[in-house]
Amino acid sequence: MPTSRVGQILLNLLVTGVVGLIVFYVTLPALNLHSGDFYSFVITLCVVYLLCALVTSGFRSGHGAQAPADQLKEYLGFIKKQCMPVAALLVLLALVALVGLVTSLPIFRASAYRDLFTVEDGDFASDIAEISFNEIPTLDRASAEYLGDRQMGTLSDMVSQFEYSNDSTQINYQGRPVRVAPITYADLIKWFTNRSEGLPAYVVVDMVTQEAQVVRLSEGMKYSFSEPLNRNIQRHLRFQYPTYMFDEPQFEIDEEGQPWWIAPRVVKTIGLFGGTDIQGAVLCNAITGESQYYDIADVPSWVDNVCTASLVMEQYDYHGTLVNGFFNSVLGQRDVTVTTDGYNYIALNDDVYVYTGITSANADQSNLGFLLSNQRTKETKFYSAPGATERAAQASAEGVVQDLGYKATFPLLINVAGEPTYFIPLQDNTLLVKSYAMVNVAQYQIVATASTVSQCEQEYIRMLSEKGITQPEDLPQTEASGQVAEIRSAVLEGNTYYFLRLEGEEIFYSINAAKNPLAVILNTAELLQKEDLPPEKRQEYVQTIIGASKRLNTLITDILKLNKLEKQAITPQAEPYDLCAQLCDCALQFESVWERKHIDFEADLEDSAIIAADESLLALVWTNLLSNAFKFTPEGGRVTLTQRRAEDGSVTVTVTDTGCGMDEETQRHIFDKFYQGDVSHAAEGNGLGLALVRRILAMTDASIQVRSRPGEGSSFTVTLRTQEEGNEA
Repeated sequence: MPTSRVGQILLNLLVTGVVGLIVFYVTLPALNLHSGDFYSFVITLCVVYLLCALVTSGFRSGHGAQAPADQLKEYLGFIKKQCMPVAALLVLLALVALVGLVTSLPIFRASAYRDLFTVEDGDFASDIAEISFNEIPTLDRASAEYLGDRQMGTLSDMVSQFEYSNDSTQINYQGRPVRVAPITYADLIKWFTNRSEGLPAYVVVDMVTQEAQVVRLSEGMKYSFSEPLNRNIQRHLRFQYPTYMFDEPQFEIDEEGQPWWIAPRVVKTIGLFGGTDIQGAVLCNAITGESQYYDIADVPSWVDNVCTASLVMEQYDYHGTLVNGFFNSVLGQRDVTVTTDGYNYIALNDDVYVYTGITSANADQSNLGFLLSNQRTKETKFYSAPGATERAAQASAEGVVQDLGYKATFPLLINVAGEPTYFIPLQDNTLLVKSYAMVNVAQYQIVATASTVSQCEQEYIRMLSEKGITQPEDLPQTEASGQVAEIRSAVLEGNTYYFLRLEGEEIFYSINAAKNPLAVILNTAELLQKEDLPPEKRQEYVQTIIGASKRLNTLITDILKLNKLEKQAITPQAEPYDLCAQLCDCALQFESVWERKHIDFEADLEDSAIIAADESLLALVWTNLLSNAFKFTPEGGRVTLTQRRAEDGSVTVTVTDTGCGMDEETQRHIFDKFYQGDVSHAAEGNGLGLALVRRILAMTDASIQVRSRPGEGSSFTVTLRTQEEGNEA
């Protein structure tokens, strides 16, 4: 141990520095005066230095015949010289922290806390569009994570090495509300074994269809919470941005399916420690670790989670309680409002909004209205809608099904016939959704329940009409009956529409011929009854009926197939077979089409690719993709069918065309049932083909990616796992 004073000081500094590096590596404090962790870190360093000073100075041998009293005096003097600067630093830090804390208290800065949050008034019926029953999220977070974990357990090649993270994020992905979550290493040994490749997949759960899918990546994610060393996402961000304070990073995927970590940057705007707000976010690529900071106004539009629900609720509580000053919030509480206990998410205009109720300070069982806040921009609106709290609505729904023992999840606020409505999935004790409830916000005794969302919506609308809340003419009319008195037709935007008037009514009902082949058959059959019809016209009408009958048959067949797939009445039967041979057979079905339209068709396939899958179901996938390609490719265009084998053993099949292409809005909806983005080809399809494709691929542990631009064509890529046999290549 050094005996000189300089040597002892240098040793103390060295030990303090080493301990400081270890503490920093483990605790990751932001080097920022606004961070409480920073003060804890500096205090730890000071304490370590003082202890080192005591040790290096207090255990030295005496100096010859020097008296003990003189040795003690010399020792205390040296300690004073070494420790005084450190002690002064501690006192200074304590004073700074104390002053910063006092100047951050709401009692002194009430107006600043109130103005942290800006709230505008909104009109519920006009701002919140009515949502179709097949677009309503039917899962809460717990149920979605249960399905994601269960889907992960079905993959034999992954389940032994990786686990579902149970840390999902709700986002809007390609126009649909989904929850995404990364997978994690099963344990430290599994991390050591797989660390070079990274995490090979993430899990997506569709909140509407309840489909869970494990999406495999061509390159693994190297940065995540399950990394114990430098690639831990929090440590990686701290080393890149040592002075930034972060909220917990959230996992998201962009519209191309690329995984990212979104780390909101936290700032303190009142004093040293008060007025927590979000100034921007760092986006970190989960695969490469490349990061970039964006101010909140410049965050890319696909990002959905910057301002967390807890921050929104905290800031509104300050806004609502301090509206008339601090002392009013404690004593008189005039006009004081707070958020209710709980929140949920609503997908609007391709963004995710956090929703929570607003109630008075008395915290009774009634709400004053609701708050919707954009999680990316923090733009917030308040909607006045007096009625029951979310908990009261849950109790009402559970009361209707109390004999079944179902439990209500936290409600989702939706617009049904212009009425603010709580939509509540009801779960059994295994977290599976068994029923649905709709509860009127203003009159929570109006409760409709059913086993399907559509039935629940119909029953709820009927109850609204019976109570006189909504007039019958304001309700959506889905069917009408009576004797047809008159039929007229017109071509609008390339589609034939029939307008029918019933006996005793003056209004006409509009029917799209492309989506209702039966109307074409009925109208044409009526024309065939004319006795003076020329032979050529009669033959034309017969061909029209035959064509409409074929479309009707296809529509019914696709509906039945999709219905069976959604209800899992069809279970994929995986058997090894040659994918390349199947692709050739499917492509040859369209030989007459490419010859008739003079389309240049090219197939680039291996000699053989053996996969284990349901051959009949995948045949539907290839047929639908090829059919769309030839349908949307103009005469003289080009269609390419490509099959490739990747290094990880997977096989990709790509169908590319030079057709009309799709804009971003169309791409977000192409997998929706009955959606047809190009009305000029509406008569050639029914809008179910790609919905079938997505459902089949989800059931067979496969994925599909879409790339398209208007006027440049489209490309659909399906990724499958393979099972090789023998020496086939």
